[in-house]
Amino acid sequence: MIMQKFVNRENELKVIRDNIKKGAFIIIYGRRRVGKTRLIVEATKDLTTIYHLCMEEELSEALRRLNLKLFELFKDESLIKKPIASFEDFFDYIADKDLILIFDEFPILVKNYSRILGLLQEFWDFKRKANNSIILCGSSISMMEEIQSYKSPIYGRRTLSLKVHPLKFKNLREFFPKYSTEDLVKTYAVLDGIPEYLLRFDPNEGFMENLTENFFKKGFLYEEAEHLLRYELRDLSTYNTILEAISFGYRSFSEIKTKTGLDSAKLSRYLSILENLGLIKRETLITLTQKEKLKKRNALYQINDNYFNFYYSFIYPFKEEIEIDLLDEPLRNFERNFNRYLGFIFEKVAKEFLIELNKQEALPFRFTKIGKWWHKGEEIDIVALNEREKKALFVEVKWKELNLREAKGILKDLKRKAELVKELKDYTKHFTIVAKRIKGKEKLDTLTFDLKDLESVL
Repeated sequence: MIMQKFVNRENELKVIRDNIKKGAFIIIYGRRRVGKTRLIVEATKDLTTIYHLCMEEELSEALRRLNLKLFELFKDESLIKKPIASFEDFFDYIADKDLILIFDEFPILVKNYSRILGLLQEFWDFKRKANNSIILCGSSISMMEEIQSYKSPIYGRRTLSLKVHPLKFKNLREFFPKYSTEDLVKTYAVLDGIPEYLLRFDPNEGFMENLTENFFKKGFLYEEAEHLLRYELRDLSTYNTILEAISFGYRSFSEIKTKTGLDSAKLSRYLSILENLGLIKRETLITLTQKEKLKKRNALYQINDNYFNFYYSFIYPFKEEIEIDLLDEPLRNFERNFNRYLGFIFEKVAKEFLIELNKQEALPFRFTKIGKWWHKGEEIDIVALNEREKKALFVEVKWKELNLREAKGILKDLKRKAELVKELKDYTKHFTIVAKRIKGKEKLDTLTFDLKDLESVL
């Protein structure tokens, strides 16, 4: 049984409730399992609501369910004698009722009954007489963005559009109070901050037990990635090929093109769709101008969703073996490569940590930009800048335990690489390391952080 937990959505709750007080047309969207419905339930509890989950069903069945909900709410026996027979009837009935109408998985209703958008516009503009609010919620990010576009009948009506993002790394402690910080990093590397996935892991079981049960033994998370892609996309085989290529380290446009065999125009379109869905991230040098950032050769791609990244790194390539319960090779691959994979994820954790320190003004200066730098085989994991003050922080991130000699060597090399960043030659430069553990770090003459520092700050 999955434990129920609602974690760290205070800002979203406040903005939804503040809008509802005035009568609002709210659009809430985000990838499946990210916690949209639970957020809406929490934001509207103790208020008069009609919650309708849109399903693949005949229009008559949808209206029957809505009629039943109206009767349960208002005890109006006329709804038994003469049930609502259309959405026009439904909107006429609620026009003078002070309530919140919630359509969850709204794209399904739009697909099956496209007139609903026009009826919503007519209701909002002309029919409503009370302090009604409407909340449209959906997991199809592409369609939820489309219904807000200029061509949509409800364009310009929304008072709030809220994209719900995964929880941050720092929130995982509330799900797994017994886990070490190292195990929290591992869990984040596999599940990201997706509430439903986090709830699938038993907090009383160890990380490896949870991982094996949910993935290698074909638990709930085993095929979830492909189910999500089917919900959003066609031509799943091409997207699988692209995501697998990126997970294997093919990150530039030319590398992905060579690996997948796709022509440039087609690959650009597929990458753009994956980026709009938030599944991949297009990263450019922090020192580039806006014009330079648009050029393909200046960008690297990475899978932005940790769950998808883990799936295409460790599960998808071994599906044949897992299907017939031959787990030796999938598990050997996991043992060989998971630590390397964690190095990439730890960069994301370190970035969140530095942003938190920045808010607390606990760094040598307050940065306004944070990103990466690379050139001709040289790479700096994190670069943080204050362009007005001409100050730069160069950060090396290491998912390993360092002794004092190793840490000094890393700092020396980091200073060498910083000199290669010609655009920042006039900047005041600061340097730091974020690692799993740094023995004797107090003897270094620069800022260094490890998991203990992350635990105390995050």
